[in-house]
Amino acid sequence: MPAPLGLLLSLAVALGAGHRSPLNDFQRLRSTELQAVPSEPPLHVLERSTAQQCAQNCANRPICRAFHHERQSQLCQLLSRTQRSPGTRLQKNIHYDLYQKKDFLRECIVANGTSYRGTRDTTERGLRCQHWQATMPHDHRFLPSPRNGLEENYCRNPDRDKRGPWCYTIDPNVRHQSCGIKKCEDAICMTCNGEDYRGFVDHTESGIECQRWDLQHPHKHPYHPDKYPEKGLDDNYCRNPDSSERPWCYTTDPAVEREFCRIRVCKKRPRPINVTTGCYRGKGEGYRGRVNVTVSGIPCQRWEAQTPHRHHFVPSKYPCKDLQENYCRNPDGSEAPWCFTTRPGMRVAFCFHIRRCDDELDAQECYHGHGEQYHGHVSKTRKGITCQKWDATTPHVPQMSPTTHPEAHLEENYCRNPDNDSHGPWCYTMDPRTPFDYCAIKPCSGSAVPSVLENADAVKFEECGRRDERLQQKQRVVGGMPGNSPWTVSIRNRAGLHFCGGSLVKEQWVISTRQCFSSCDADLSGYEVHLGTLFKDPSPTDPDLQAIPIVRIICGPSESHLVLLKLARPAVLNKRVALICLPPERYVVPAGTTCEIAGFGETRGTATGTISLRWHPPIHDNSFHSTSRVMVSPCPCPLSTATLLDVISLPMPSIHPWHSPTHGISFPRHLLAHGIPLLLASPCPCHCILPPMASPTPATPHPPLSHTHTCLAGVLSPQAQRMATC
Repeated sequence: MPAPLGLLLSLAVALGAGHRSPLNDFQRLRSTELQAVPSEPPLHVLERSTAQQCAQNCANRPICRAFHHERQSQLCQLLSRTQRSPGTRLQKNIHYDLYQKKDFLRECIVANGTSYRGTRDTTERGLRCQHWQATMPHDHRFLPSPRNGLEENYCRNPDRDKRGPWCYTIDPNVRHQSCGIKKCEDAICMTCNGEDYRGFVDHTESGIECQRWDLQHPHKHPYHPDKYPEKGLDDNYCRNPDSSERPWCYTTDPAVEREFCRIRVCKKRPRPINVTTGCYRGKGEGYRGRVNVTVSGIPCQRWEAQTPHRHHFVPSKYPCKDLQENYCRNPDGSEAPWCFTTRPGMRVAFCFHIRRCDDELDAQECYHGHGEQYHGHVSKTRKGITCQKWDATTPHVPQMSPTTHPEAHLEENYCRNPDNDSHGPWCYTMDPRTPFDYCAIKPCSGSAVPSVLENADAVKFEECGRRDERLQQKQRVVGGMPGNSPWTVSIRNRAGLHFCGGSLVKEQWVISTRQCFSSCDADLSGYEVHLGTLFKDPSPTDPDLQAIPIVRIICGPSESHLVLLKLARPAVLNKRVALICLPPERYVVPAGTTCEIAGFGETRGTATGTISLRWHPPIHDNSFHSTSRVMVSPCPCPLSTATLLDVISLPMPSIHPWHSPTHGISFPRHLLAHGIPLLLASPCPCHCILPPMASPTPATPHPPLSHTHTCLAGVLSPQAQRMATC
């Protein structure tokens, strides 16, 4: 039945006055059900109740210790047990969230511990506690009742002793003794700035109770647990999701938005992990190299300096971040190492020109050709994921198995290449989020490289690469042309800031560069793409803007430096949003072809703002080197007074289509192989380009692409292996 009217009114009054939420007393476990063994019915069932209404109802019943809340039906089940109760177990259930009273789960105390309901039953000197209902060996006046929590022989504080919970002992010579339970602020210490702190302090240093992270009252904020799952934003515990000096929280006082929390600092500083100097891993938090200029050559500001830009990343306050000199660092968990710049008009810039560390592969084994004859025993992918057995059906149902391919030696979970994939041995993985991946095996020296396409027909594009040339804009790009590249995508992080770019290749898929993301398993919840706008920072009321969340990242082979991003829904194609053209497999770009660079530029002269712009340099030559992937060289260009953003290199065609059975799509696998140029997004100087090649022998070039369609864009690759002269 619906929640009582009185309960709804009292809850509304409390929340309207800015008081604490009743959920503050509960700890939430998502998609979890508490089962009793043997099973027993719930205390009470409430229909059409919010989680806060359930919490208020449970708080009013002394026997209630937890509740299930079914999100879709808004059904509430009150429970008399918690996960610490005998005869219970936790079970995953996507329909339920389990809320349990914190007092019954904590192993630390708040204030003097009068609310402690844990299961500690020995004193600080190891003596066993006497049951509260017993009067031997010590008679006493504290008898159990439904409200005082005097259960079993657990430590309690019924008389508000300032030393905390205590108990009578079973030793006739020791009447009672303190249990020595630590306060929550001292129970778990923090290291460095507390980004990894996962303790249970839920009050600020001035004593104000914290607001729950999953609520927006009394203070609205961006740090929702679903958006930042890796930040540990549990309930209303103190955390540090924004790399502040130490953990903090929003408060339940409407007049005080946020405050720091008092948490003990660990005596030992942790040893840094993933420390690198010549390259960086992940997001680069462990990078300790000495690069001190931005990708466009602007010197970095010293970390201890406050000019030209004031900031709080002072070395003395961030002792674990190695903020030395003016070196590129990543003290706040951004997408890559960065720095404040010495240019007053540019506050920060990513150091994307620092290369990523190569995948750590086992050099003991290699494969010839495509690896179709590889019969080794490697059973891990390039990401370190364990392979699924070929005859298993979980977590993925394989299309290729020992039954379907008896001649392919699909043994155990060893890497194989039963379909002659041009990128080498692969396997299905034990990660439910990764259906398959290529293995950590290198080609043997001297293995052949797929040849390029020769004597192909002229390339014609009918549906992709079209723009409405009638569209004009009032702003003027110095030295360039109005943007209007409707396939260009701005990728935004959780803070809503542009940090990289991409191109729309299908309505629900964007191609971008691996350089922009910390890993192939990066959690992109809260990330989104912007399409249909000429501005890097468009107005929310821009009628052409399409903002679509990213739901999945899929990496190509390690040599491609590419990722595909799946969008939460298909983009709507219109005059401002269009697909970029994909070249045919093994396509060779002929000399004289005009390429297009598109991106966001800082304009000068009469131009204002950061807008989309484009430029058309010609390809001068098709000469190449057998080991090169991209050929790039700085040169004077019409946009020398503007700043191009995010130019990177994408691969040249390979041979086979890439099919993702999980998503029911087919992509040309040549998007994942060796190097077709395409524009994306981070500060860089203007560059002329030459096309990448994938074969050591020349090939007959195709006729020039149609001038009425655009399928190529500019290149600046941090992985460029050879420089050419424009």
